[in-house]
Amino acid sequence: MMAKSEPNKWIVVITVVSAALLQLIDTSIVNVTLTQMMGNLGASLGDISWVVTGYGAANVVMITLSGWLSSKFGRKNYFTASIVLFTIASIFCGTSTSVSELIIFRIIQGIGGGGLLSTGQAILIDTFPKEELGKANAVFGMGVIIGPSIGPTLGGYITDHLSWNWVFYINIPVGIIASILAVLYVKESEHNQKTGKMDWLALMMLIVTIGALQVVLEKGESEDWFETRYITILTISFVLAGIIFVWRQLTVDHPILNLRLLKNRQFAVGSFFSFIQGVGLYASVFVVPVFCQTMLGYNSQ
Repeated sequence: MMAKSEPNKWIVVITVVSAALLQLIDTSIVNVTLTQMMGNLGASLGDISWVVTGYGAANVVMITLSGWLSSKFGRKNYFTASIVLFTIASIFCGTSTSVSELIIFRIIQGIGGGGLLSTGQAILIDTFPKEELGKANAVFGMGVIIGPSIGPTLGGYITDHLSWNWVFYINIPVGIIASILAVLYVKESEHNQKTGKMDWLALMMLIVTIGALQVVLEKGESEDWFETRYITILTISFVLAGIIFVWRQLTVDHPILNLRLLKNRQFAVGSFFSFIQGVGLYASVFVVPVFCQTMLGYNSQ
């Protein structure tokens, strides 16, 4: 039995890493295609930046909800559905004919992508015994590092030799294969927790906080910041909604985001440095390609 089941564990690793690469590569692959998208879709830099930030914002919300959704629908079902949704959204992103369409489908793509990373790691923990979990996590971690790193290079090559649409179409075969492998080899968790009630107030506050903050950061400079009324209103909205969200998570028995974990010093320090890493990594892979192409005249590669 052991000899027969051993290969399946590593097929699960391949499945999880493939899904993680789908999500992570798409956080950076589109950055080098933004100037071509602007030209083809007739969009400004402020408008086209929502292709990146809309995807990221949807990711954040869905990562927060992944635990509850996994318990509600089953970890395997949620993971597989996330891959399928991501793949279908990629098709519609590639066929978009306006920037509005592209932003909408990128948000849907982000909703699918948000369920891949955290759920994938949980699947690895369920699949491997403790003595082998280190090797599995090492392979998974390598995929997590490689994804954002190769995204701009891969996106530039595809854009120069094909078109921006193909940065989304390349997700299709990987998504199909990952979906099939997930159905065949990923097992449902034996440690499913009971599903509590969804805290809809906290979820609404989280969406308002992230959405309002994104608009303020995207439009604030061009709208002269607080000289514009709606920027002021949105700033007040995200501050109040953020405070209510934090208060709610600290006072309810079953929060959607357990902020009490930050009492653990190691977890808090790790979260802080992950935040710093995210700022340095994802901000640079957005700013540098746009600067090099628009100001220095470089091509996508």
